[in-house]
Amino acid sequence: MQTANAKGFDWPQDLIAEFNAAWGNGQVGHVLVSETEDVRVWQLRLAPGERIGFHHHVLDYFWSAVTAGRSRSHMHDGSIVESDYAVGATRHYRFGAGEYMIHDLENIGDTELVFVTVEHLAGSNKPHELSSDVTRL
Repeated sequence: MQTANAKGFDWPQDLIAEFNAAWGNGQVGHVLVSETEDVRVWQLRLAPGERIGFHHHVLDYFWSAVTAGRSRSHMHDGSIVESDYAVGATRHYRFGAGEYMIHDLENIGDTELVFVTVEHLAGSNKPHELSSDVTRL
């Protein structure tokens, strides 16, 4: 089984340990709003200073910003990315067989940061099984 490995990343040790445990964590939002045979729809809400931990994307997906704000992410390649979002900003991702992205997301702005994320379940990679403690609507 493949695992995440943050060896050599210039990050605090607690983040490295969390990253290394993130392989297979398919919870990409706080609330699973809807799930069909085709898609999973997630909501993510972060208060200023709040952070969602590392999660593992393998499915084609897109996110849209519901609110404007600013974030910081630690990425699977060791980089740290800061981003600004306008209301309605949207980004699409595609993953070929075996491709993935692991990252966290921290709200470094002064307003609540809200996203909707839609994952497409049919694709090059098998969806992660979700933990039974995922909040569902």
